[in-house]
Amino acid sequence: MYSAAARWPGQGLESAPICTGRSYSGFTRLQECTHPVGAGVPGDLAGGRGRLHGNEVNEIRTHLPQEPNSFVGRERELTELCELLGVTRELTLCGPGGIGKTRLALRVGHAMSAEFPDGGWFVDLGDLWQSDLVVPQVAAALGISEEPGRPLLDTLADAVASRRLLLVLDNCEHLIDECAAVCQRLLDASPGLGLIATSREPLRVAAETVWQVPPLAVAPAELDGAEDASHYEALQLFADRAAASLPGFAIGPANASAVASLCRALDGMPLAIELAAARVRALSVEQIAERLGDRFALLTTGHRNAPPRHRTLRATIDWSHELLGPEEQVLLRRFSVFAGWSLEMAEKVCADADIPAASILDLTAALVDKSLVVVDAEVLGQARYRLLDTIREYAVGRLAGAAEAKTFQLRLRDYTVAVAERSLAIGLAWIPAPWSARVDVFRRYDAEVGNVWQVLSGCLADGDAETGLRICNAVRPCWLVRGTFAEGSEWLGSFLDLDTPEVSPQIRGAALIGRGQLTLSSDPAQAGSLADEGLLLCRAAGDDFWTASGLNLLAEVALHTGHLDDAAARADEALSIAQAAGDGWNEGYALGIKAAIAGVNGNLREAQQLAKDSIVVMRRIDQQWGTARALLGLGDLARLRGDPGDARRQYLEALGILREIDAWPEIARCLAGLGRVAMDLGAIPLARTHLAESLRLSRATGARIGVARGLEAFAALAVHEERPELAVQLTAAATALRDVAGLPALPGARKEKYLASARHLGEPAIARLWARGLAMTSDQAVALALDLGPETQNTVALTALGSDQVPTAPPDMLTPREREVVALVAFGRSNKAIAADLFISTATAARHVANILGKLGFNSRAQIAAWAADRPPYSSEPGEHPPSVRQA
Repeated sequence: MYSAAARWPGQGLESAPICTGRSYSGFTRLQECTHPVGAGVPGDLAGGRGRLHGNEVNEIRTHLPQEPNSFVGRERELTELCELLGVTRELTLCGPGGIGKTRLALRVGHAMSAEFPDGGWFVDLGDLWQSDLVVPQVAAALGISEEPGRPLLDTLADAVASRRLLLVLDNCEHLIDECAAVCQRLLDASPGLGLIATSREPLRVAAETVWQVPPLAVAPAELDGAEDASHYEALQLFADRAAASLPGFAIGPANASAVASLCRALDGMPLAIELAAARVRALSVEQIAERLGDRFALLTTGHRNAPPRHRTLRATIDWSHELLGPEEQVLLRRFSVFAGWSLEMAEKVCADADIPAASILDLTAALVDKSLVVVDAEVLGQARYRLLDTIREYAVGRLAGAAEAKTFQLRLRDYTVAVAERSLAIGLAWIPAPWSARVDVFRRYDAEVGNVWQVLSGCLADGDAETGLRICNAVRPCWLVRGTFAEGSEWLGSFLDLDTPEVSPQIRGAALIGRGQLTLSSDPAQAGSLADEGLLLCRAAGDDFWTASGLNLLAEVALHTGHLDDAAARADEALSIAQAAGDGWNEGYALGIKAAIAGVNGNLREAQQLAKDSIVVMRRIDQQWGTARALLGLGDLARLRGDPGDARRQYLEALGILREIDAWPEIARCLAGLGRVAMDLGAIPLARTHLAESLRLSRATGARIGVARGLEAFAALAVHEERPELAVQLTAAATALRDVAGLPALPGARKEKYLASARHLGEPAIARLWARGLAMTSDQAVALALDLGPETQNTVALTALGSDQVPTAPPDMLTPREREVVALVAFGRSNKAIAADLFISTATAARHVANILGKLGFNSRAQIAAWAADRPPYSSEPGEHPPSVRQA
């Protein structure tokens, strides 16, 4: 499709009534287009409308090359370009070599030639290297002969002056100045001339419209099978060219993902895709993709009739590189150290005595014009730049060849450390800054994450643990906020495992605590061990910030695992240290933990005040992420108080802040809160929407505690939707996940509430459902929760276990007798009265009450009564009779 051919087989120019004279022998032989044009030429043009300095041209026929193979995709681009050609006189298609400029220009020419009565004409300049031959080449293609004693350009301009024709000049970049001059002269001479140029940089002539040719559309990483592959042009092209190379080749379920990955790695560049597709004769798609590490050695099998610069990928880029000035070549290779960059970064990292910082702007602009540097969307008011992967790999080779690779990799490393550590100081309010500046920290990280990974990889390869840990410690808040826990933990673990005793205890201790923070949501026990080890080092180093951070982490670990006294002691110590050090972040954080502890203990008023105190501190230092976390706590407390309106207000205020920084774990928690509020109010469809988004986010971030809570929320939703089978399975799955993650068991009162709706199914059926839920993986349980909507027919099989298997009953379920006792306790009966009502001994009644308190996780009869009041009236199992309750 897109490999431009210098010459096409076919007939030469048809003879035309041109004045005699020597014709230029270097013009490309072209095949005549199938569109007849002469019949549509107006009379005054067909008749010549006067003589043109002795050259009478009665008819100009259309000569555009036939396309060598099928044209794939580009429908949207073709429509746009044809519309542009209707309103602009000179259209320049720009882009790097191999992007498909020639094929697209030809396709537009064929589509639009009927609009030009004097035809469409094609001039290939790719094999021409002398600028003084540009005019003769154009004249020869049009059949215009030189007049004795007169400049050929004047003759050419007069010959086209009265004509309405479309002229395509291909490959102008290496003769850019002469091409620009010729185009300007012809445009000035002929109001009816339409001109398309292809070039790796603009011509910069009056009336020029520059159109950057984009790569072909590539599929995302999550390609959904072969059917989805047909929607992406890059994959369509690969399939078409591969089938031409290996008849019978097709994209199917077995290779769709590999083809998509290959096309992404090739940047959607048509030439590279065509060269790769030619390899299917000898290699599988997977093998081709595996060998792309040396793409320039792999992609070398272009068509023999293609120009030399398009027969291999390296030759294509060599062509562009040779057209650069010396300073442009130097800067291009230095740009290869970046995954992406801003002008400021380039000035700091790439400048030296050879390339002064003051010259980098103009050099960058020149490389953009020459289609070697891509301009991306602005970030924080600065333009961003990048190299296509193919160009970057080429430039990396040039950088290594110039013996500059290590120098500029280290420069990028030092720049990354400085920016990351300043961002940390801004983000954690160590230095005064408005909230907007703290939001910018996360936006900057998003833009630089590719560079961060690259620098960290370099530090790891060099065994530079200290620098690697400094960067990890600095970007840790971004990992926490975004929920990329596994990524951050893996990087920290890799550097901590290096045998480098020279790392300072302070940096190592901070890294251990940071890794513990990243591990907390999935493995509280490991988080506690890491925090203990890091805390020792930070205390010894006298680092108050990280000491307080370690204590706060240990308080959270204790809270998550149900050790409330230990949690309170750790939070108190963290609060004391933070206040003494003027550390507002850890002070506000400790107050938030204390609020959570008070809430778990049932001290709702104290919890509310502590959460408000945390908000005061966080707002004082203008750290709104901390504010949002405390607002989440206030929302939870409002729900516990039975105030859904206040809960919703707190959640929504928190959500607005959290979405500013894409704080996915807290957004998930906030949405879960809103879902539960909607559930409490009976807005079941809205509840399902919020809970589904929450569960998806928790799964995406790998937060097992978030997934467990999400499954429990869907179990509650299933109760509301009267789907008890689903409620039992999801409760069991959540229980299993809590156990695997080392999290506290689901409170008995909550578990009993979810299971009670299934009592009418009978204990054997409940036991089977429970066993099935316990056996599910986390992903299976999430899929079950998300896929079964309220309108879906419930197809849960009660016979999931074979008849020879003994199902395991849910632990700590209230027995029928205990449920009778609950009903009597709710009516205020004493143990003696309960014994009389149920015809049992007082001691037996007391034992039942004690068992109920243990199973439900309560410590008073009043809690039993309150829990019972929040449940539907007593419902008996088949054959069971409700207790007889005498009125007082």
